[in-house]
Amino acid sequence: MQEEFVVNLSFDNKVALVTGAASGMGLATAKAFAEAGAAVALADVNETAVRSAAEDLAAVGHKAIGIRCDVADEAEAAIMVQQTVATFGRLDAAFNNAGVQAPPSDMADEAAEEFDRVNAINLRGVWACMKHELRHMREQGSGAIVNCSSLGGLVGLPSRAAYHASKHGVIGLTRSAALEYAPRNIRINAVCPGIIDTPMVAGMLVSQSEAMKEMMKDVPIGRLGRPEEIAAAVLWLCSPDASFVIGHALPVDGGYTVR
Repeated sequence: MQEEFVVNLSFDNKVALVTGAASGMGLATAKAFAEAGAAVALADVNETAVRSAAEDLAAVGHKAIGIRCDVADEAEAAIMVQQTVATFGRLDAAFNNAGVQAPPSDMADEAAEEFDRVNAINLRGVWACMKHELRHMREQGSGAIVNCSSLGGLVGLPSRAAYHASKHGVIGLTRSAALEYAPRNIRINAVCPGIIDTPMVAGMLVSQSEAMKEMMKDVPIGRLGRPEEIAAAVLWLCSPDASFVIGHALPVDGGYTVR
């Protein structure tokens, strides 16, 4: 039986934005922000699911809105940020989490369309969201952003070139922007989740069972991570407790990248 996981940080009177918030790590993080006192904008390409998630939070007394957003479309990312600020008056924290996997493929056989799809969401999407979040935060004079990379942003694995390229790119983007905005009182970091118990990983465990078994052998803690464990890391990085943490790519992977 798993013990209850509780995040003990306060975000009273703060506003947070989470992409990919209809399920998995995004939803867990949105819930954690709300339970810590923040007003939360949940964004996802799945409009029905994200609005339902926001309504569930509002039903138990939290301030929350659901926004349909395809992060690969910069215009939609801009509207998402505008709607968040118009509704809640400010933007203090953002978790740019929306992302997709790519099916394993021999590099020489991978379709350009698949490479473009994965990078449009995982890398260009983070760029677009961060661009418009920063436009507001620099006027405000404060803020914290966490971008979702992956253990795949820290290591390479066979047959996953497109995905790993996108996640390595997120770290480079994070570090460059972090240096640019640290003097403006805006902190930017990345989180690098390992193999987390999410709907996306559940699908991989079925469709790529042998490959996933091999990956799990390299997780010293011997289990899948929980979405709430990623949420805890994100909230810490966005909190004053991490006020001296700039441009870091934080592995939350059960020890996978320690090897």
